[in-house]
Amino acid sequence: MEALTLRERERRALLTNLNSAERALRQNLHQHGLDPTVRDHLEHALSHVREGYIAVNEPGRARTVGQVIEDITKADNLLSRLLQQRQQGRTHSIGD
Repeated sequence: MEALTLRERERRALLTNLNSAERALRQNLHQHGLDPTVRDHLEHALSHVREGYIAVNEPGRARTVGQVIEDITKADNLLSRLLQQRQQGRTHSIGD
């Protein structure tokens, strides 16, 4: 078996830490009765951890932190609009 370089060992350790962080965040998100603000922060943290995993595994393919936040905001806004339409009993598409 070929010896790993220091850089590869560090990369693997980083991926292990990211996997541990993702597991911990997922476990916390499964708790009942979480404050909505706490849930929101945990979900955003999970998105950032996933993006960190991509950045380590596929250099150059990861989004910037600003792009991640922008995408999360767009998704949150879309979900809010869909929920609002549902509450109003409308069945029109979002572009209507």
